[in-house]
Amino acid sequence: MAEADRKRRGQGRSDDHRSGDRLFDRDLDHLPAEVRWREWMNRVEATIFAASEPVTRDTLERIVGKRCNIDLIIDDIREELRGRPYDLVAVAGGWKHLTRPAYADAIRTAVGASERTLDLSQSEVLVLLTIAYFQPITRAELSSFFGKEISRDLIGNLRGFGLIASGPRSPTPGAPYTYVTTKAFLLQFGFDTLRDLPDIEALEDAGLLSKEKLLAGDITPGFSSDWEEDAGVAGDE
Repeated sequence: MAEADRKRRGQGRSDDHRSGDRLFDRDLDHLPAEVRWREWMNRVEATIFAASEPVTRDTLERIVGKRCNIDLIIDDIREELRGRPYDLVAVAGGWKHLTRPAYADAIRTAVGASERTLDLSQSEVLVLLTIAYFQPITRAELSSFFGKEISRDLIGNLRGFGLIASGPRSPTPGAPYTYVTTKAFLLQFGFDTLRDLPDIEALEDAGLLSKEKLLAGDITPGFSSDWEEDAGVAGDE
């Protein structure tokens, strides 16, 4: 009996939510076109401003009418932000307000650095970018690529920053874990999707770069010496 009562109360909350959703006027057909567009702009900007994470297109479509072009709305908002110290940026699959790089020093001076500043070594950056291009990829494959052991500590540091995560297990013997980049990677480096990485497909099509060649140790001259200078971070202790 009590369980049935809880279900009825839960159903009632769900019905209330749907009812409130129906009452929200997305289309604003009663408003003149110019006023309606301005209201849609305000709704979109307010939602993005209030969010701690990038806001997706699906989320924004909940607050504007079917005739609203989200991309044009974003363009108009960005136009109004010209000259302001922040912008509306497409990043990590959504949109987010971000301060412009020119004001980074002023912000650090005013509020200080975060508790954990992203300070990656050259080795960590190279491993991270390799994962980004060739994910999912195992630690053994990474070691083959660089011609030296990629330490668990290096992988752990990248995971600690939230830049990579475990991917599917490899079909190779032992079924080792693979590694993939995360949404935090996109956000940190200002990419909307992985398609924003410098185009590697063109390099592969031209025969200049491929995963097979990299794993075979066909790397650029001088790379090994550069890596050895940073071996204290990348190598096993």
